[in-house]
Amino acid sequence: MSLNLDALEAHLVTRSYIEGYAPSQADVHVFRLVTQPIGSQYPHITRWFTHIKSYSAEHDTLPGTSNAGQAFVVQATAVSAAEPEAAEEKEEEEDIDLFGSDDEESAEAERIKAERVAAYNARKANKPKAVAKSVVTLEVKPWDDETDMKALEDAVRSISMDGLVWGASKLVPIGYGIRKLQITLVVEDELVSLDELQEKISEFDDYVQSSDVAAMQSKSSRALTACCWFDEGTLSEL
Repeated sequence: MSLNLDALEAHLVTRSYIEGYAPSQADVHVFRLVTQPIGSQYPHITRWFTHIKSYSAEHDTLPGTSNAGQAFVVQATAVSAAEPEAAEEKEEEEDIDLFGSDDEESAEAERIKAERVAAYNARKANKPKAVAKSVVTLEVKPWDDETDMKALEDAVRSISMDGLVWGASKLVPIGYGIRKLQITLVVEDELVSLDELQEKISEFDDYVQSSDVAAMQSKSSRALTACCWFDEGTLSEL
């Protein structure tokens, strides 16, 4: 068997491989039939040959079949002096098959591109969105120094809302023996309204004179896990 080098050169003018967009068994099949040295009139075959040679260690494991490579193989009987016309007709048929494959390769490339775009969009759609949360420091003032601060704190913590997690607390002196409750909490911004929360706190009017937001900082869910204001049990709820 020998190769139709003219047809192969014409094929490789616009292609990197015998078939498709990566080395395959079709390239290996044709590569093994190339006789060196390759003439200078076949620069594209030379470029392709050098490239496929770099895959020598992987030749036996490359994907695909050798079928596409057969288009460039000429049987000895086909080019014998006794049948020159048959050989010429064979070469013409190979040229037709060669350049007629453009549409198929283009369609295959578009299909692969569409699959990759669809896979990317699916991954993007399934990627969980970051939940916007805020760390809030709330101050709750009692009526006087006789207010039961333990009962006041228990009342505040009894408020339950979706997206609300209570954190650590402490009593801060404000004068005349009166102490205010300073308590931290985490809220999901889309679920919890601080105005609504303060209204609920004000309903405990036996203990609560007023409440104020002393500090507020927006954080991502990941950043909250590093915040020192919350113990291990509280962090497990975030």
